[in-house]
Amino acid sequence: MPSTAIARYAYRAEIGALDIEFVSGRVYRYFAVPERTARGLAQAGSRGGYFNRAIRDRYRYERLRSWEDG
Repeated sequence: MPSTAIARYAYRAEIGALDIEFVSGRVYRYFAVPERTARGLAQAGSRGGYFNRAIRDRYRYERLRSWEDG
């Protein structure tokens, strides 16, 4: 199901990071995200809701300039 908040995401297992591009165009990398949490995002009925409950304010993050910088 398409998300109204999240345009795309990618879990980078080799570094344990989750990259998320929001529909606003802003891209963030969240660090030390467990694989099960990333899977939860993929399986969530509401990705924006899951992000707010399970990821936002729980993991250190940095803003990336663009998706390609990830």
